[in-house]
Amino acid sequence: MTRFDVTLLTDRRYHQPADPDWYAQQILDDDALLRSALEARGLRVARTYWDDPTFDWTQTRCAVFRTTWDYFDRFPEFSAWLERTRHLTRLINSPEIIHWNVDKHYLGQLSDQGIRIPSTRFIEPGDQRSLLAIVEACGWSDIILKPAISGAARHTYRLTPESASSLEQTFRQLIAGEAMLLQEFQHRVLTDGEVSLMVIDGRYSHAVLKRAKPGDFRVQDDFGGTVHDYQADAREIRFSEEAVSRCHPEPLYARVDIIRDNEGQICLSELELIEPELWLRKHPPAAEAFAEGLVRTLASWDQSSPS
Repeated sequence: MTRFDVTLLTDRRYHQPADPDWYAQQILDDDALLRSALEARGLRVARTYWDDPTFDWTQTRCAVFRTTWDYFDRFPEFSAWLERTRHLTRLINSPEIIHWNVDKHYLGQLSDQGIRIPSTRFIEPGDQRSLLAIVEACGWSDIILKPAISGAARHTYRLTPESASSLEQTFRQLIAGEAMLLQEFQHRVLTDGEVSLMVIDGRYSHAVLKRAKPGDFRVQDDFGGTVHDYQADAREIRFSEEAVSRCHPEPLYARVDIIRDNEGQICLSELELIEPELWLRKHPPAAEAFAEGLVRTLASWDQSSPS
């Protein structure tokens, strides 16, 4: 018999901080809500960092990605750990979903399935064209450049055809080893912000509005962005659930980030399926829904296991 039913995954910084600042405290609060909801349903719960060398992954029925927010800075190491650990325990969300979602090429695939995204061009590793040549071929006057595998706005730049040459050296260093993408900048994010809709067990739960600080375009709180309560409308809810339904296998939890594009239409800016911030503290019933979904998942595994 395994020691734990569920292990919540974080990164080393947020495991047991001695003197947590406001940022770390939010993480601890959210994990405490989820842990409490799981334990109230009789589940045995652990919490550790994903690369904990002392943890025996065979002793937990599943590991749930929550705040593994250093994985994109240590991606080769994370990928190797993921491949090892998938054979020792079940991972939620699944390794298939993680491999798919970690690379922003998924946006193009969702677009092919009818999910609206900003105008996007992918640039593959080793492309010898200059950044200026690629920008000019797009024909856009205001552009975002970012890696296909990234997080927390790592190497995310706003540029114009006139400023593209100033990023050439950075672009050359990045494109030598990783795919990049260009997107037409959607100006309404500056006035309307970005809405994050949480979808848990296939159904919309709650939403928040993220706004960038004055003079910036990045809504993440790492860069001074702010988070506000938000009531999603029926069209936004429908869009979020539809986007998640296109994922295979369908994830237990997801965050659907949407904006209004330059034509005023709802479009998907990101679909976060690996370790999304879910703002459970702003809507505690979401922790209960998460726990219920996980209980059903564990039960389905039991039913499918050979007797």
